Amino acid sequence: MESRSVPTPAPIRIVLVDDHAMVREGVRMLIEGQGDLALVGEAWDRAGALAVVARERPDLVLLDLDLGAESGLDLIGAIAGADPEARVLVFTGVRDADLHRRAVHLGALGVVPKEQAASVLLSAIRKVHAGEAWIDRSMMASVLQESRQSRRQVDPEVPKLASLTAREREIIALVAQGNGTRPIAAELGISEKTVRNHLVSIYSKLHVSDRLELAIYAVRHGLATAPR
Repeated sequence: MESRSVPTPAPIRIVLVDDHAMVREGVRMLIEGQGDLALVGEAWDRAGALAVVARERPDLVLLDLDLGAESGLDLIGAIAGADPEARVLVFTGVRDADLHRRAVHLGALGVVPKEQAASVLLSAIRKVHAGEAWIDRSMMASVLQESRQSRRQVDPEVPKLASLTAREREIIALVAQGNGTRPIAAELGISEKTVRNHLVSIYSKLHVSDRLELAIYAVRHGLATAPR
């Protein structure tokens, strides 16, 4: 019986935007050592980043928030304009949790601090490429710490929480772990459209605007545990 070879999946095509040559060299060596990843372009400023993204059409852009005289935050929306299909993962030495949150609100699918191990960056790249979010534990912890500063005898969120259905609670728990629409649909055996409809209802009931706010709300109010 003739055997059929299984086609090798195309590697994840990555563009790296960082103004430090040593960082670019280190990340390049890391990515080149992975069979499922390919570094297809590098840039160190806004103009170069937009040019290489438009030319290469990468699957993922690895972006620093500090580009010397320029801010990586301003690039997130511009990258979406240059290539709507490219996903942005922030890889930065900037430790400002507020900037991390702003990056996610602007469209980044996650934040990896540069002090993290190389294995964490590789995991984040693969997870974001799969359409899931990478919510850094330290970012989540900082937001939760802020919320603990003010204690209330009566939780005004109780009516909102009571309005959630069992299915909505399941979806919230999966979102809080960083799962995207497709993995949630597969886990629960429902369509992606149904997941999106549930999310619209959840956002309305809890008065949150996106997945990051929902994840933070879920951990804060005991609907989920902090992502691992």
